[in-house]
Amino acid sequence: MLASDGVDRLASRCGIVIYVFDTEYRRMATSDASGISEIVGRLLVPLCAASGALVLAGFFFPTLVGEAVTGPAWLTIALVFFSSGLCYIALLPYSEDATAPAAADVLLRVRRTKVRRAIKEFLTQHEPAILAFPVLVFAAFFGLQIAFPARTTGAVDAAAATVLRDGGPLFLAAVFLSVCYCLFLLLGPWGEIKLGGPDTEPSYTYPTYFTLVFTAGIAAGLVFWGPTEALFHYDQPPPYIGAAAGSPGAVNGALVYTLFHWGVSAWSAYAVIGVPIAYFAFTRGAPLRVSTVLAPLLGVDELDSAWATLVDTLAVFATIGGIATSVALVSEQFLAGINYQWDVAAGEVGPVLFVGGLTLIFVVSSATGIHRGIRRIAGLNIVLFGLFALLIAAVGPRLFILQRGTQALGTYVVEFVPLSLHTGGQWVAAWTVWNWSWWFSWAPFAGLFIAALSRGRRVRTVVFTSVVATSAATMVWFLLLGGTSLFIQQTGQADILAAIAQRGGSEAVAGFPLFASLPLGQLLMFLFLALIIVFMATSADTSTLVVSVLATRRGMAPSATHIVFWGIFQGSVAVSVLLLGGAETLQALAVLTGGPFAVISLVAVGGLTVTWYRDEQGHTSLFRRAVRKLPDIQTHHDVDPPEKK
Repeated sequence: MLASDGVDRLASRCGIVIYVFDTEYRRMATSDASGISEIVGRLLVPLCAASGALVLAGFFFPTLVGEAVTGPAWLTIALVFFSSGLCYIALLPYSEDATAPAAADVLLRVRRTKVRRAIKEFLTQHEPAILAFPVLVFAAFFGLQIAFPARTTGAVDAAAATVLRDGGPLFLAAVFLSVCYCLFLLLGPWGEIKLGGPDTEPSYTYPTYFTLVFTAGIAAGLVFWGPTEALFHYDQPPPYIGAAAGSPGAVNGALVYTLFHWGVSAWSAYAVIGVPIAYFAFTRGAPLRVSTVLAPLLGVDELDSAWATLVDTLAVFATIGGIATSVALVSEQFLAGINYQWDVAAGEVGPVLFVGGLTLIFVVSSATGIHRGIRRIAGLNIVLFGLFALLIAAVGPRLFILQRGTQALGTYVVEFVPLSLHTGGQWVAAWTVWNWSWWFSWAPFAGLFIAALSRGRRVRTVVFTSVVATSAATMVWFLLLGGTSLFIQQTGQADILAAIAQRGGSEAVAGFPLFASLPLGQLLMFLFLALIIVFMATSADTSTLVVSVLATRRGMAPSATHIVFWGIFQGSVAVSVLLLGGAETLQALAVLTGGPFAVISLVAVGGLTVTWYRDEQGHTSLFRRAVRKLPDIQTHHDVDPPEKK
């Protein structure tokens, strides 16, 4: 149990109220778990079982269902099944050790209050600017989208195109420097620094730590682009590759660029934001906020300035825009799958139903906290992810994937530096620079979450996990799905590109004709639909919690009211995008925030380097450790065995 003065001191440093696990709090938690959660759980279990039986029968035994369920009812039943199941998982009681509270759970704890008090706290405990700015901007955007749709779309798209074209060198340089810096942290002496001090222990086991980092940072982009991006590069090869469309060279080039866009370069954008936040928060007593990256410039005591508030406000705006856009895009993919399976026309009601069900899941998950909903759904996500990958490896073209994947991976390693520095052409602006801007727009919330989880970890472990391990998992996924889609397209077993063209160029449909052409296609399609929901939920619940932390006044933990508000707000933005159109426009608007955070990442890396150079001497690099062991190894080999002397 933490002493009360120690709690107060840590709370003032981290900027979030920390609640001692006293008897009253445990009584409330136990009462909550055995009361409301138990009642809701009793309702959710039969609901999940009944709807799940119908969904499984509709997928695998359609003749049993016949015409009993038709049309949009399939969408409703599928959403009831996934929502009730995931919400039940999130609401299961959690028994924690009252004598050893987990640090990350403490830092991101959700306060539980009575309804009347919660409403009052909601109005008084928000940061005014951070609450008002995103709400006003999104309201203005949708108002203009209704009044002047063409002009609004044109203005935002023109601004985004200008930033991507003229700011291309900045994004390319920022990402390449991020990769180089992460490599230095992995091998250099500063990787030995332990966040929180030498005696601080990690809050989570390593598998849980990796699971939370990976699932929060990748979102549903993995399932959305997995079967698609390599196909696009195969059909329209990047100029750098110099191969004809549909040729063997185009296959290799398509996989290489897919690995490039989703590999170490992308994940490094998160690490260069997360590591500075974690160091200054846990070692120097700065608040756990995105603006903490400015601590070397402003000083820890000046992180309540206008500049710091501006950074946190931009972080909230970028997070909501990115998550809402992703929710809108994956809703199209899920609805495309329902349409492909049951010929259901979603209409205007379908997107609202989907986003409503998904919003319910991630609001409940984030409100229950890291140790309950967020951790459990992330764990389920990894299980489904691994199972799906194993099934693709089992039924897909293994030899083709192995040969082409190995070749592409080798080319990626050899050509990494030229690819990173290649600046020419509209193609680079439309694909590579756009991707880098999108990853940087997600970096604030993903970096802050990585930082919150990393107390007690060494910097080297944080970088290895958030860049190397996550990149490895991501690249294996894209080689499996991208290689399989290329093989199916090239051999003519299915014309996936034609299916995309028939839907007006929508990437959302790509996976479903692919799975239909493989053995166990129905099972793959079912798991894919589940992955769409679970992957999106694991990022959206994290973003909801992070936005709530940023929007709450410093010195206070977010309440459940804050969580519900920001979760519903993100869902409302997504619904508005789907009903009014303009998903790509909102995405372009969110991407514009990638520019400021690309600059902020360079500032963060520079400030962190100066601080470490001044204050963190005496650490040992991996290279120096290896060199120190060489004399011992050499001496061991030079000494004859005793019996030969």
